[in-house]
Amino acid sequence: MPYQPGGYPQAVRPPLTSGTATASMVLGILGVLGGWCLFGLPCLLAVILGHIGLHETRNNAKSGRGMAVAGLVLGYVFVAPMILLTVMVFFGGLIGAATPSTTPTP
Repeated sequence: MPYQPGGYPQAVRPPLTSGTATASMVLGILGVLGGWCLFGLPCLLAVILGHIGLHETRNNAKSGRGMAVAGLVLGYVFVAPMILLTVMVFFGGLIGAATPSTTPTP
């Protein structure tokens, strides 16, 4: 039996990482650290991009599913209190502006 030369090893490229999953995780972390100052906008974006990232990584076409899940968890945990705080500040300002303040006269 003649000698059969072996094939050259082929480098297997890993699937590309989903950019939206990465952005979701980064915005989720920013929302945890500084979202109180930005009225929960990073958390809301983390939730939206997290769902898009999950969709992109569904059939293993791209990697980054864990980052998308992390962004979703961080976004959902902090988006509800931020929405509540924003609504309370907004309506508190409206009620405070609409209610006349009476000061006692001496």
